[in-house]
Amino acid sequence: MAKDRNSNDFVGPIRRLLVGLFVLFLFGTFLVWRIDSPRVERFRLAVIDRVVPSFDWAMAPVTGVANLASDFQSYQQLAEQNDDLRRELQQMKAWKEAALQLEQENARLLDLNNVRLDPQLTYVTGVVMTDSGSPFRQSVLLNVGARDGIVDGWPTMDGIGLVGRISGVGQETSRVLLLTDTSSRIPVTIQPSGQKAILAGDNTLNPPIEFLEDADLVRPGDRVVSSGDGGVFPADLLVGQVALGSDRRLRVRLSADYGRLEFLRVLRSRPHEMIADPGGLLSPATAVPPDIEAAEATDG
Repeated sequence: MAKDRNSNDFVGPIRRLLVGLFVLFLFGTFLVWRIDSPRVERFRLAVIDRVVPSFDWAMAPVTGVANLASDFQSYQQLAEQNDDLRRELQQMKAWKEAALQLEQENARLLDLNNVRLDPQLTYVTGVVMTDSGSPFRQSVLLNVGARDGIVDGWPTMDGIGLVGRISGVGQETSRVLLLTDTSSRIPVTIQPSGQKAILAGDNTLNPPIEFLEDADLVRPGDRVVSSGDGGVFPADLLVGQVALGSDRRLRVRLSADYGRLEFLRVLRSRPHEMIADPGGLLSPATAVPPDIEAAEATDG
């Protein structure tokens, strides 16, 4: 018991001494930082330069917590953006479905109304059933055939641009050879220069232009239409626009959307009328009155 009483007698004074020294240290620090003197200012700067760099390890947790809070805020913003993008994507999917339904309905209505593109050019709308599935042959299969009056060689369009031609007809189906197929060769006209050329398929979405009369008169962006030469296709069917390929060759950016071939129009292409007497188109023959014919005979 005597030892415990002696230890308690020493702890109290030592504690009071330490507290007093700490208070004096704080008071002295306060005075040093409050005294406005150049010499004290230099002393303060020296203390800061000496002490503050050695406290980087002590500030590391605070800095880490601040960075963590900043990262959490950025992650939260990213999460909100992802939620917004998901909602927009769902809305876009809904709009896409609505657009597809409207497109199908429009194609059916056009087919029922039998809208005439030209007095001699009507069409039959067919649904694309499947494609060739081969990288060496570009073709699609339609659900219209001989029963619908389809004839081999008729051109097909997707409503905007030329897609290809019928290359095989069955009773209920028909095959369309696309312009991108290596076997496809069609004569085209490049507007506004009027240059004639051949569009040759090469299994790419941008087939090249071959046998061009004068390439200097053709510019990227020029309109490409069917020329009607040889009776392969009717004239003035939109094919696409001229583009300069990576191989520096003139190619055609097709107007038809080959990524979404769902409905195709098979144009009823009629053969061109053969003109045997060109002069008859300008001055058709007229009947001679009988009295004039008799007077000419009398004078003779």
